[in-house]
Amino acid sequence: MTPAAALPRPLAYGCLALSMALVGSYVALSKPLAAIFPVLLLAWLRFGIGGVAMLHWLKKPPGEPPLTPRMRRLLFLESFLGNFLFTLCMISGVKLTSAVSAGVIMAAIPAAVAVLSWLFLRERVAPRVWAGVACAVLGIALVALSRTELTTQTASALAPQHSSNLAWLGNLLLIGAVLCEASYAVIGKALTVSLSPRRISALINLWGLLLTTPFGLWLAWRFDFGAVPASTWVLLVFYALAACMWTVWLWMTGLKSVPAAQAGVFTVLLPVSAAAVGVGVLGERLSTLQLLAYGVALTGVLLATAPTRAVRRAG
Repeated sequence: MTPAAALPRPLAYGCLALSMALVGSYVALSKPLAAIFPVLLLAWLRFGIGGVAMLHWLKKPPGEPPLTPRMRRLLFLESFLGNFLFTLCMISGVKLTSAVSAGVIMAAIPAAVAVLSWLFLRERVAPRVWAGVACAVLGIALVALSRTELTTQTASALAPQHSSNLAWLGNLLLIGAVLCEASYAVIGKALTVSLSPRRISALINLWGLLLTTPFGLWLAWRFDFGAVPASTWVLLVFYALAACMWTVWLWMTGLKSVPAAQAGVFTVLLPVSAAAVGVGVLGERLSTLQLLAYGVALTGVLLATAPTRAVRRAG
């Protein structure tokens, strides 16, 4: 027996879409935070703020089964892979390779989720879902390839020669980030069978706080918190609540009703929403090819989530 009733599919799709849209939005808006705080200090502050906000979510709801050793292992892996290791692989990988390469590699997330859900969850992935995954991957890969490489070429010319020689390592780290993010979706699906989305969110955040505390304390000892303006603290609180609380709860809520392979297609909304924020808030511009690429990616979402004939008859 599940701890909470599953949502109707359209509402579950809405939760997944909103989760990824929020992720893309706060990623785009969190650039000032990354420029002020060291990465692991920022992560520690994020988990700390999220932990305070979700203290009341840690309590076991009535009717929910107690945590088994297997659940505890899955919760640790969910936080270690999806929060801690993903962040390290992503940031380190981007530093060692080009932004274009990063975009192309990260476009593989929907396909990786579909493959892992087929391997580990034994989910049957329908042909139209595979078609949706292919559209999602193609669309985001086109977005990455359509971006101007002038900045990348300039940076390469100015960078030391040994940095360019480590591009292969950067690509490997980004592939690791893809696998971490795909594992996050698949493990989350397994957890929603027994635990409520609120409790999953709180327990994952608690593990994230424990993992980053040694690094956070060491970096905080040398950091000048008095130099941080009030507006940055406001942005940090929004970032922490969105990253630790809102997006995770929405994602886990949607996963209760949607197969992991289908849910993985919604990850294309992360770069789409980030681009929308860039255009609407940061004054960036999109080319015609980029608009076409986003159209292909969103077509993948529609293909993967369109109701089948059997569902229509049942409705």
